[in-house]
Amino acid sequence: MIIAAAAADAPVGGVAGWAADLMETLGGPGAGLAIALENLFPPLPSEVILPLAGFTASQGRMDVFAAVAWTTAGSVAGALVLYLLGALLGRDRLIAVASRLPLVKVADVERTEAWFLRHGTKAVFFGRFIPIFRSLISIPAGVERMRLPVFLALTAAGSLIWNTAFIAGGYALGARWHEVTDLVSLYSKAILVVVAVAVVAFLAIRLLRSGRGQRRRSGAAAE
Repeated sequence: MIIAAAAADAPVGGVAGWAADLMETLGGPGAGLAIALENLFPPLPSEVILPLAGFTASQGRMDVFAAVAWTTAGSVAGALVLYLLGALLGRDRLIAVASRLPLVKVADVERTEAWFLRHGTKAVFFGRFIPIFRSLISIPAGVERMRLPVFLALTAAGSLIWNTAFIAGGYALGARWHEVTDLVSLYSKAILVVVAVAVVAFLAIRLLRSGRGQRRRSGAAAE
């Protein structure tokens, strides 16, 4: 109950209470399950779950090393599901879907594919430190059939660093664990703003190019 009370006092909404209940009931495996679900449903924030796991360990209700081990296992399990989803989707289906989307060209997918083939290992490792992207990067890894041992090793290494940092912060701060969440929320919001700006810029450029192409075709037809 101590965990749930601390979670309720922290200004993080219902996710902390849900994660606290899992940890109260299952201990380390509960923390691992929460992180596995966070990989599958990015709106569940690891920056809430992991510091809370650290606080739980600081209260003696879970071994801190077990918290790191279980959450890293959960990260790998969640990433593996998305990898398999990408492998099931496959390149041909991805291109078929992209060809039906407005403002998206098959060439965009091919350029992304070429980039991933060159930088995929770095993307999988460093992607674990970027909100939202840390989950989604597993899908193109599956589509491109990155060697599974390599994917799992990179995912485990990146997740171990990410999880350890957050759990250690929650462990050190104790009842003030949510200060870690507050700090990282700013980082997450900055990432989301950058992504939103990039998407808007992409759409604007694509619309402008599409408009110019239509004007050129109209002019040619008039002549």
